[in-house]
Amino acid sequence: MKLLYFRTNNFLKLGIQTDHGIFDVDHYQQDQHGIFYSEKNIGLDDLSDLQAMLDKAGNDSRYLVNESGLTFGPCVRRPTKIICIGLNYRKHALESGMAIPTIPVVFTKYSNTLVDFGKDVVLGQVGKEFDYEVELGFVIGKIAKNISRENALDYVLGYCVANDLSCRDLQFRTSQWLMGKSLDHFLPLGKHLVTKDEIADPQDLFLQCKVNGEIRQQSTTADMIFSIAEIIEDLTRHFTLEPGDLILTGTPEGVAMGMPDKPWLKPGDIVEVAIEKLGSTINTMA
Repeated sequence: MKLLYFRTNNFLKLGIQTDHGIFDVDHYQQDQHGIFYSEKNIGLDDLSDLQAMLDKAGNDSRYLVNESGLTFGPCVRRPTKIICIGLNYRKHALESGMAIPTIPVVFTKYSNTLVDFGKDVVLGQVGKEFDYEVELGFVIGKIAKNISRENALDYVLGYCVANDLSCRDLQFRTSQWLMGKSLDHFLPLGKHLVTKDEIADPQDLFLQCKVNGEIRQQSTTADMIFSIAEIIEDLTRHFTLEPGDLILTGTPEGVAMGMPDKPWLKPGDIVEVAIEKLGSTINTMA
């Protein structure tokens, strides 16, 4: 199942991608006097109900929205937490001049970094060294605390493509990375959150980043230092994860920071990040 959000009168509504158009979940629920899923974080327990709606009314034209002209929001509407894992690809750590981590490097972004799908990203005036990072994101589907890696994927709702945009001069002006990671709209996501049943192995996905059509990053999630299961195990030893929490899993080598000529992003640059089976997002820097 491919979940998404689209705007109607500036309100984000939950939709499901089908071969016939976007299934408007709230419109269907309104007719059925059911709960509005757009007002809550979707969890694993909701998937069977959503599938039942599709099976019953997924081809009913009353509940299908034409994709043309729609404005799509971020595929994760309101994450309680946005947690990022840094330096999680060996070659990226080396190109960054940093030691290979022996435990996950954890930092955060905030909801101000989310941006509508495909929207321009304003780089702003407070930094100069703007960089791209293609990353696999995943969303938690049920409350998780003290979870073993063997069972960790049972807590995943789905996966998405993400661009962890960074401003390196702000990132490294102190020992804390926050300022370089949490500028407004510095986390473009793909259109869809793809539920985990459609991804056989999240550690075997091809990912790529292009800037103005030139390939800058190209790798697979098999090269992660810490797998998704290991990340969940480590995080839930320390705090509880909840439905809707978004976790980014790191980026492979090829970022501008690691290149000799440091080709920082500038206004007018077009950045495309893509992951096999999850789609892509293309954003123009402004």
